[in-house]
Amino acid sequence: MVYSASITSWPTEFERIYLSRQLEALAVGSVLAAACACAPPRLWRRAAPWLMTLTIVLLAAVLLPKIGTRVNGARRWLRYGGFQFQPSELAKIALVLFVSRQAEFLGTTNGLASNGIRFAWKKLAALVAPIALAAGLVLIEPDLGTAVFLTLIGAMTLFVAGLPTRYFLMAAGAALPAAGLMALLRPYQMRRVTGFLAVWSDWSQVPYQLDQSLVSMGSGGLLGVGLGKGWQKLSFLPEANTDFVFSVVGEELGLVGTMGLLLLFAALFWAGLRAISEIRNDRFASTAAFVLLTQLMVQALANMAVVTALIPPKGIPLPLVSYGGSALVMSLGCLGIVCSLSRSENQLLEA
Repeated sequence: MVYSASITSWPTEFERIYLSRQLEALAVGSVLAAACACAPPRLWRRAAPWLMTLTIVLLAAVLLPKIGTRVNGARRWLRYGGFQFQPSELAKIALVLFVSRQAEFLGTTNGLASNGIRFAWKKLAALVAPIALAAGLVLIEPDLGTAVFLTLIGAMTLFVAGLPTRYFLMAAGAALPAAGLMALLRPYQMRRVTGFLAVWSDWSQVPYQLDQSLVSMGSGGLLGVGLGKGWQKLSFLPEANTDFVFSVVGEELGLVGTMGLLLLFAALFWAGLRAISEIRNDRFASTAAFVLLTQLMVQALANMAVVTALIPPKGIPLPLVSYGGSALVMSLGCLGIVCSLSRSENQLLEA
């Protein structure tokens, strides 16, 4: 799909570069996934602070003019020669591991059972601070979509770890006014929301990107026009091989292709849940594994929802499908970590 979606109205040898780079990332990611899967589960508990520290350093470094690379007005990449990396992708893993470790540590020191965690305000701040720091650095790039996503998976980690619901209600109450203020300070964000609402009220005001995405999805019909034979990707559909690759799937493989891809993600999630259901008496492993697996599925559903105009447009790639080396490598590494954590220390001792 990456190769097909990369074809332009004036095909050249350049399209093959996307394919070769994606295959290189697939090879690196596969090796990383195998290495992560073979690692002992206790390694991730010990490595979590170091990974989080490295992530914060890289997120800060990408903002420096002589280190980070500016693309389309945003600094999100570290590039050196032919190597490039997006630190925010690493943050999706490091943040979950670190917050899971902190939640386990604070819960254990309080001597609490597994039915929940009680927090003093200072300890609550210690949990929220890494989430705010990582999301804040990503927001400065700017990358609002990823910053919101990091905040959500951080909150999901705390929820799974047992943080009382009242704290989430308080955070939601504070977030709503902040979101409104941000929309007022950044008019282009408000235009995205109004353009999304226009899909359901005034089609003439629909943003070009959403318009072309829905045209692509609708033109595929049941079976699609055929792999590689789509027209919308030929300079009509923006970001066809990255954020809107699902639209190309809909046009070329039709409803069968889009539903088939959705079923593949569902099967992956189901298999992952079965694997981590065997974790016993290891709060860190169970929390981190579930959130790492779930965040991949949430990201996939969010991308599909953007493409089909169910939520306002955000720059969120489709995991394991969209073009992008950093995202592919980190997604495969994430699955490897889930496999590792699914072998709890108790199970290893029993074996």
